Amino acid sequence: MQRNFLSQQFNAGSLAENSTACPANATICDGTSCVLPEDNFNQTLSVVLSTVLTIMLALVMFSMGCNVELNNFLGHIKRPWGIFVGFLCQFGIMPLTAFLLSLAFNVLPIQAVVVLIMGCCPGGTASNVIAYWVDGDMDLSISMTTCSTLLAMGMMPLCLFIYTKMWTDSDAIVLPYDSIGLSLVALVVPVSFGIFVNHKWPSKARIILKVGSIVGAVLIVLIAVVGGILYKGSWIISPKLWIIGTIFPAAGYSLGFFLARIAGLSWHRCRTVSLETGMQNTQLCSTIVQLSFTPEQLELMFTFPLIYSIFQLLFALLILGGYRLYRRHRVKTKTDVEKTAQKVDSKSSAKINGGFVSDEMK
Repeated sequence: MQRNFLSQQFNAGSLAENSTACPANATICDGTSCVLPEDNFNQTLSVVLSTVLTIMLALVMFSMGCNVELNNFLGHIKRPWGIFVGFLCQFGIMPLTAFLLSLAFNVLPIQAVVVLIMGCCPGGTASNVIAYWVDGDMDLSISMTTCSTLLAMGMMPLCLFIYTKMWTDSDAIVLPYDSIGLSLVALVVPVSFGIFVNHKWPSKARIILKVGSIVGAVLIVLIAVVGGILYKGSWIISPKLWIIGTIFPAAGYSLGFFLARIAGLSWHRCRTVSLETGMQNTQLCSTIVQLSFTPEQLELMFTFPLIYSIFQLLFALLILGGYRLYRRHRVKTKTDVEKTAQKVDSKSSAKINGGFVSDEMK
């Protein structure tokens, strides 16, 4: 049964005023630290926001599907070199990076396990939105997210079995296959409708895409804010996990980009693979953590998925900003080169026409 807990700290003054160290409904009490069940307000807020976010996510994925060309999408499926490179990044680079970071920072075994769970999760849908804004290959982005979510049903148990043996029994980790299946359905169904609309009514699809891309950007920020509200009581966590949560997504973006480039993919596909590698399904990681561990263990590692989601969003926005500046500079430079070439051509043609050069050409 899924267990949701919030960690709450009490100061010495407030404890001195009470006859007991912790409230009567505390599930764990250790000195001044108590773990309380999730209150009714947070339960209600979680249900309402989950419903709203699910609807928004479906609309966003529908709009992203409106930018997918059916023939190109099928081409990636038939010639899956890009998908294969993404697979190596998703289930090769990310779990290995999580393992090495856990060893390098010598974190507690239970904390190493949550880092590894994050590394073994499939790509998140937010990557599709960011890929659109950086002019990535949307056909590849959608196909990679779909395939990684589908393959996660087999690859997650395998990767966790390989990498968590030295810290815990892999059988103790509960994989929510129903949540993975729901994620797959929530991705495939709206995207399929979007592909159909783009195939039948391309002009309407472009309008839907513009609206959906803006809603998607709002959704990404909203998810981060909601996470901070719902889990505000769990921010006391080891500094090592904060550092890992900062390094891990940056390493995913960088290594994904370089592997894609080494594999010979074009620049816009390298950007796509990079985003698909670094942006993980943090909601799935949170679900696995809550299903698998006791309240005592949750207190040590529950916030890590939220930390990762914040920094993966921050680095994605930095990538987006850097790309937009690069594109603006490139377009400006290209325009100047074209004007210079046009001016030279005009002068050359003027010589042919008797040497006449207008004042505008001088």
